[in-house]
Amino acid sequence: MREIRLHGKGGQGVVKASQIVVQAAENCGLFGQFIPFFGVERKGSKVYGYLRVDRQEIRQKTQIYYPDIVLILDDSLLNMPETYAGLKQGGTVIINTAKDFERLSIPDNAGQVIAVDGSSISETQLGRNLPNTAMLGALAHALTLIDKEHLFNAIEQVFDVKNRQAAEIAYNSARVFNGEGVA
Repeated sequence: MREIRLHGKGGQGVVKASQIVVQAAENCGLFGQFIPFFGVERKGSKVYGYLRVDRQEIRQKTQIYYPDIVLILDDSLLNMPETYAGLKQGGTVIINTAKDFERLSIPDNAGQVIAVDGSSISETQLGRNLPNTAMLGALAHALTLIDKEHLFNAIEQVFDVKNRQAAEIAYNSARVFNGEGVA
């Protein structure tokens, strides 16, 4: 089972992105589950999502305390302690940022870091800062359990071809850093 914790702000599409991953998983014959967590339900407030994908039925219905992957839709959340809490040794961190890798505060236990400027991609492709589908393109590097074409097809099915293109651009432009203690 792959467990993914998403961190974003209201209005960035955390919920819809997770629903798309679940749909793509099901289209691949896998199982997917998403549990959203909202603080104050307003645009700009912190939003968390707990996403699981597996080849077997998922019975666990809890928050994710020890994620394999942490996906961060807003780099202003990087310095918050809960963002990286419980990241498994060798886990993957995916960040929506234009910052250089050296300027990011990545925990020592991260085995892979994927950085992409999902905000700029979404502004160019969609005309607004809605980075969720672009960040799914970056997620396709780490969530190899789901074939990326199934993921891109699900994005296009839920939204449109522009969102699919945003995901494909993000996939192709992602900066991927590998190795234990990448920081």
